[in-house]
Amino acid sequence: MTIPYRQIHLDFHTSERIPGIGSAWDKQHWQETLKRGHVNSINVFAVCHHGWSYYNTKVGQRHPNLAPGLDLTRAMLDACHEVGIHTQVYLTVGVNNRFARAHSEWRCINEQGAYSGWCQKPTDPGFHMLCFNTPYLEFVCDEVRELGRLFPDTDGLWLDIIHKPQCCCPCCLASMVKLGLKPDVEADRARHADIVLQNYYKRTLAALREVHPTMLLTQNSGDLTRGDRRFLKHVTHLELESLPTGGWGYDHFPMSAKYAAKTGMEFLGMTGKFHTTWGEFGGFKHPNALRYECAAMLAYGAKCSVGDQLHPDGQLDESTYAIIGEAYAEVAAKEPWCEGSRNVADVGLLSAVALDPEHKSGADSDIGATRLLLEGHILFDLLDAEMDFSVYKLLLLPDEAKVGPALKQKLDTYLAAGGKILFTGRSPLDEAGKPLFDLGAEVAAESEFSLDYILPIPALRPAFVESPMVMYSRYPRVKVTTGTSLGAVIEPYFERAWDHFCSHQHAPPRREATGYACGVERGNVMWLPMDICRAYRRLGPVAVKAFALACLRRALGETIGLRTNLPSTARVTLTEQPHAKRHVLHLLNANLALRGGAQHGHMGQVAMEIIEDLMPCCDVRVSVRVDRPVRRVTLEPQGTEVPFRPDNGRLEIELDRFVCHQMVALE
Repeated sequence: MTIPYRQIHLDFHTSERIPGIGSAWDKQHWQETLKRGHVNSINVFAVCHHGWSYYNTKVGQRHPNLAPGLDLTRAMLDACHEVGIHTQVYLTVGVNNRFARAHSEWRCINEQGAYSGWCQKPTDPGFHMLCFNTPYLEFVCDEVRELGRLFPDTDGLWLDIIHKPQCCCPCCLASMVKLGLKPDVEADRARHADIVLQNYYKRTLAALREVHPTMLLTQNSGDLTRGDRRFLKHVTHLELESLPTGGWGYDHFPMSAKYAAKTGMEFLGMTGKFHTTWGEFGGFKHPNALRYECAAMLAYGAKCSVGDQLHPDGQLDESTYAIIGEAYAEVAAKEPWCEGSRNVADVGLLSAVALDPEHKSGADSDIGATRLLLEGHILFDLLDAEMDFSVYKLLLLPDEAKVGPALKQKLDTYLAAGGKILFTGRSPLDEAGKPLFDLGAEVAAESEFSLDYILPIPALRPAFVESPMVMYSRYPRVKVTTGTSLGAVIEPYFERAWDHFCSHQHAPPRREATGYACGVERGNVMWLPMDICRAYRRLGPVAVKAFALACLRRALGETIGLRTNLPSTARVTLTEQPHAKRHVLHLLNANLALRGGAQHGHMGQVAMEIIEDLMPCCDVRVSVRVDRPVRRVTLEPQGTEVPFRPDNGRLEIELDRFVCHQMVALE
């Protein structure tokens, strides 16, 4: 089936110490509230993190305070189906406090012998993680089979908190020994954790298919692991959890969506109505924030899911659905220009995490590269090594991308066919630091200095800087041979130490260059040896970003798909709808403000990115490279025609203004 666009993910994790569960349940109020919210799909709950069931179960245990005679799961499903709202049924898996109390031997234990998961201490309030390598897995499979039998009319099951800890519970210790793995070796524990997880995926999918051959299945672990495609065969679609104010930030979802779109699977974005993160009662984000988040999902090819938490008495909160309704009314109007669309990209960003998914050592590289491309308004996709490279004008391999033999051969083929590659950091080097490609340069040892300075050639310098720019980490020294230098490296007077230092931070640059290059270009290959992407992820230096984007634009040349005067806060995507014979340009902008910072969450002390005010973008100019004649350009869903000017294979468009999100259809 096709996944609906406007979904609610409804949490309902209710303590046994709260009376009157479902006591205010009212079918008519439920239906009217969801319809006012423009909702057309909802995940309703069957079993919560506390371990209680909300339906007439023979496998689990009904919540002790659930209203007598009330099968709340069935009541919610029937109420939704009466008014044409799609449903999925929610089941907690990775945490279950009722079983954790009854079977402490099934809890996950780390290598230090302590409980692992959300709560390590018995006195911590919260939920306890259970191991999938214990008899608990059979209980989960029984629940899956029961839900499939009792609710065959729902669209799918939604299984939550799917984890892969390096568990050392008694069952895992015995299993590792049986498999010839050593529990005191981290690599062996990680391998065993993967074996346990893959078995979990196979068993739960098989359990569902025993009772229902086509029901949708979601397995939620909070993120999509780039490069590990085994997961995809165990689910029917993807739901990408990404709450901007819950620790993810506003650039996490675009990165996940760019990768999900290339898997070929349908996917939704998951945000929440909460001010902070999941399960927050009384927390409300500003309606403008939710408008922007849902618009961003559409722009990146996703459908929408918004998280809510139901009050224990079973009554939906009307303020929540008024806020959601503002966003979802806009989504409903925009759906025709999003259905069946696919992203158009110049650049393929090869994920460093995807090349090393177990260690995820390239996370900072991926995030930094994504931000550079988003802020530079470069059209791109996020790739793993198995995806097709031939459709891209340029591949970007960020700092920590690891190139093995198979990928090396694939990149050689891509280059031979005329493709271009921009390497940063150590991505074009082998483990010994030797070049894997003809870079037009000799590679020497890393600098002796923990930081130094670069002065790009005039064509690549930021418009506002003519002086050497500091680089914040060591990197390989490069001597240009057959290539073209992209700029000079300049050393500081000395490394900072207790007995010789200058000023507050680092020593200033010398006046003379070293003879080393800060980048080299040869043929279709460009290399910036600095950790450009990690530096931008960690510190955000705008001068360094300007240099990196200038290099990208130099490599792309006149073939670049899009140019615009939009600010760096804006986001741009270009999609194609083949069935409608049109392209759709998505223009997004929001004013992010960092607020808070005193609270400590699971991400540490955090300041949150908040959207409250949506200021207009005015006098917008966009130049798009098009491969076919365009007869009409319209603002959608308004239907307003706008003037455009063809110019040597490009389409020049000007908009007086837009607020939050504007779709521009190129017919």
